[in-house]
Amino acid sequence: MSKSVAQSFIDLVKRSQLVEEDQLSKFLVSYRKTHGELPQRHEAVAEILIEAGLLTQWQTEKLLAGKHRGFILGKYKLLGQLGKGGMSTVYLAEHILMRAQRAIKVLPRNRVEDSTYLERFRIEARAAAKLDDPNIVRAYDIDQEGDTHFLVMEYVAGQDLHALVKEQGPIDFYAAADYIAQAARGLSHAHEMGLIHRDIKPANCLLDENKVVKLLDMGLARMTDDEASLTLDNNENVLGTADYLAPEQALNSHDADARSDIYSLGCTLYFLLTGHPPFPEGSISQRLMKHQTEVAPSILKERPDVPPTLLHICEKMMAKSPDERYPSAQDIDVRLTAWLEDQGRNVGDSGNSTDSDSDGVGSGILQRFAQSIDRSGSGSGSAIHQVDKKKKKSPPASKENDEEIGLAPLEEEHMPDEEAISLSESARTTDDLTAATHDTVTDGPHRSLIEEALEKQEAKTQRVAERFKSQPGEINPLRPPGYKGPSYGISPWVYIGITIGVVVVLGVILAVTLNS
Repeated sequence: MSKSVAQSFIDLVKRSQLVEEDQLSKFLVSYRKTHGELPQRHEAVAEILIEAGLLTQWQTEKLLAGKHRGFILGKYKLLGQLGKGGMSTVYLAEHILMRAQRAIKVLPRNRVEDSTYLERFRIEARAAAKLDDPNIVRAYDIDQEGDTHFLVMEYVAGQDLHALVKEQGPIDFYAAADYIAQAARGLSHAHEMGLIHRDIKPANCLLDENKVVKLLDMGLARMTDDEASLTLDNNENVLGTADYLAPEQALNSHDADARSDIYSLGCTLYFLLTGHPPFPEGSISQRLMKHQTEVAPSILKERPDVPPTLLHICEKMMAKSPDERYPSAQDIDVRLTAWLEDQGRNVGDSGNSTDSDSDGVGSGILQRFAQSIDRSGSGSGSAIHQVDKKKKKSPPASKENDEEIGLAPLEEEHMPDEEAISLSESARTTDDLTAATHDTVTDGPHRSLIEEALEKQEAKTQRVAERFKSQPGEINPLRPPGYKGPSYGISPWVYIGITIGVVVVLGVILAVTLNS
C-alpha cells in the first residue's frame, strides 16, 4: 500500500514534466539507499521533493490537487505565482535549458478574444522592448503557446513600495528621496524613448534586495509617436489609478504627457512620507474630483519635521497645472540628488546603511571626494549596486484560477483536495528655507570638490538675492519690511550723545568760573 501511494505521486510528477526522469530516478535511488522506502502519504513525499530542491511549494500544492498539465509554458517551467492583476497574472518561471529565473506575465485565456486587452498586452511588450535602464524592469520576449499569450520579463526579488509602506509605515526622508530619485531616472529614460507610463504608483515601483527601484507594468504606456491611440479607439478617456492620477489625465488620458507622470510620482512621494495617498477618502469619482480641485493636505500636519526642500519638491511635483510642475523627470532627479548630497548622502545609499542620522556638516564633500577616488581606481562607473548572487526562494503558493495557464486535473486518479492558501506577501541638517525654491547644481569648469562646494554656496546666495530683487512684491523672509540690515560696533548716536554731554559740562564749568 505504501509503495502504491508513493508511486502514484511520483507518476504524477513525471507526467507534469517538472523534473527530468533521469534526475528523479537518481534521487529516488539515493533516497532509498539512505532512508529506505518513501513515506505512505502524498504530502510527505511532496515535502521530501521540496527539501531536495526538485519541486516548489506552489508546484506540489497543484500536484496534490490533481493538476499535472500547464506547468511548462514554451521554454519555461512555472515555479510559482508572483501576483495577479485586473488583466494578467504574473508567474515566476525558470528557463528550462539556461536555468535562469524570469517573471512571466500571462494574459488570461478569456481575454484573448477581447481585441482591446490583447492589443494593450502587445503595446506593453513593444513599450518595454524599447527600454533598457537599470531602474526599469526589462522585457526579454513575447510569445504565444496555443491560445496563451505571455510576456517574459526580468525577475526582481523584492517588494513594491506600496507593500513596503503598508508593512513598515511611512519611511524616513532620506530613503523616500532616494527611491523617488531612482524612479525619476527610470521615468526619464522612458520619456526620452517616447513613452508615457500613465500608471505611476507605489505598487508599480519595485524595490529589489539591494534597494534599487525598478519601474514595472507598462500596460497603460502610450507611445508619443503612435499615430493611433488605443484609448481613443475604444472610447476610453480615463486610464490609470485614481489615487495617483494627474488632473489632466483624469479628463483625457490620451492628452497625458511627461508632466502627468511627474504628478503621479509626486503622489507616490506623498504616499511614502505619509503612509496614504493625497486623497484617501471617498469614492473613485470623489477622489478624482479632489485631484482636480483641492490641494492635498500638507505633509507637515503628519510629519512636522519634514525638510523644507523635500516638502517643496513634493508640492511642486503635485501642482495642479502641468506648467507649474517640474518640466522633466530629470529635473526631479537633479533636485533630489542635490538635496541628498547636501545631507552627506547619495542616491542608492539606502541599500548600504540603515543609519538615518546625518553624518555631519561637510560630510557630503568628503564622501564625494572618497567616491571620486574609488571611481578613478575601478573600471566601473555604475552607481547601481549589483544584486548579490543569493539563492532565490520560490514564491509562496497562492490560490488562483488554474484555467488561465491550462492546469488540468489528472483524470486517471483522484488526489486529495487542495487547501485554500491565500497569497502571502511577495516577497538633518535643517535646510535653508529659501534654498528650497532653487536648484543647487550649476555647470562650470572642473574644480576641486572643496572649491566646487564653496562656489555652489556662493552662487546659491547670489541667486537668492537676485530673486528678491526681480520680484519686489514678494516678502523676503530673511529681510522683512523695515529691516535695515545688521549693525556692527557702537552706534554713531552714542558718540553724538557723548559729545553733546561733554559740551554741556564744559559750558557749566565755564559759567561757574566766570561768575566767581
